[in-house]
Amino acid sequence: MALMITDECINCDVCEPECPNDAISPGDEIYVIDPNLCTECVGHFDEPQCQQVCPVDCIPLDPERPETHEKLMEKYRIITAA
Repeated sequence: MALMITDECINCDVCEPECPNDAISPGDEIYVIDPNLCTECVGHFDEPQCQQVCPVDCIPLDPERPETHEKLMEKYRIITAA
């Protein structure tokens, strides 16, 4: 699944630079994650880095975008042209 940022986001700016796919950007009111670029850090790290640094724990899995590990790896390969 891609990740999402909930409205509990406090705009602390720590998640954006941690994303290896540049999937996180400032939204109108809170940060947002582009689900087409989010691989949950598959291919880069063992765990999603944004979740690791978020001080308010507002980055859950997006239930609207179920993806298997294999699908996330495929997305990683496309994004990185690996």
